[in-house]
Amino acid sequence: MTGQPMIAAALLTTAALLVAVRPAVARPARRLGGLGTPRRDPDRSTDPLTAGTAAASGAGVPGRPGWWPDRVRLVAGLAGLAVAVLLGGVPGCLVGALSGLAADRLLRRIEPPAARERRLREAADLPLAADLLAAALRAGAPVDRAVLAVADTLGGPLAGRLGRVGRTLLLGGEPEEAWAHLGSAPGADRVVAAAQRSSRSGAALAGALTRVADDLRADRATAAEAAARRAGVLIVLPLGLCFLPAFILAGLVPVIVAVLGDVL
Repeated sequence: MTGQPMIAAALLTTAALLVAVRPAVARPARRLGGLGTPRRDPDRSTDPLTAGTAAASGAGVPGRPGWWPDRVRLVAGLAGLAVAVLLGGVPGCLVGALSGLAADRLLRRIEPPAARERRLREAADLPLAADLLAAALRAGAPVDRAVLAVADTLGGPLAGRLGRVGRTLLLGGEPEEAWAHLGSAPGADRVVAAAQRSSRSGAALAGALTRVADDLRADRATAAEAAARRAGVLIVLPLGLCFLPAFILAGLVPVIVAVLGDVL
């Protein structure tokens, strides 16, 4: 195999890596460039009727960036082309095509950092949003105005979903249709179920929301405890590998040397 295919494959692999990591490299530069510039939360609005419009439409911190599918296809194509160039011939083309398809499927399963950040923030803000909404309802606010007030106060990606719920209710939409805007947020199915049940039966929503907030906090505490225990188990193997060379050198090597010295 000549050096030219290997060089071409290396260049294509480097290009694929640069395309894949470009957003992560560009973010610190954008942050440094924005120092001293006033920042505005795109999910906030001074008007409760438009609170969270940016988050609801996917602007600001989108759940999955619009460039993500194109970047995945480009990286997968470059990876497949690198394999084809490296192997060469018809077998190389076939293996490269299969490698590109496999890379495309694998990369599409990876959650973008922005989507993960949005999901975690929505899950963290949901118990507080339920408590705030319950407090507003106990104060006598109607459901639509209470939801809009919470969206304006809360900020973040969850405010966009709440803003859409409040605006739909304010415009006379059905409760099932309105609360469906919140349904895809992590853990929001309980809030949606309580709100829809209250709209059908006329039961008090504030008490149900308080119970839902307590349940969500308990679930988060349980998940955090389980993650801590899992981390403790996973760290045993790396620690064992770190201590293994010292154990071999300090415990086994002297014994082996002594035995060999007596035998020889």
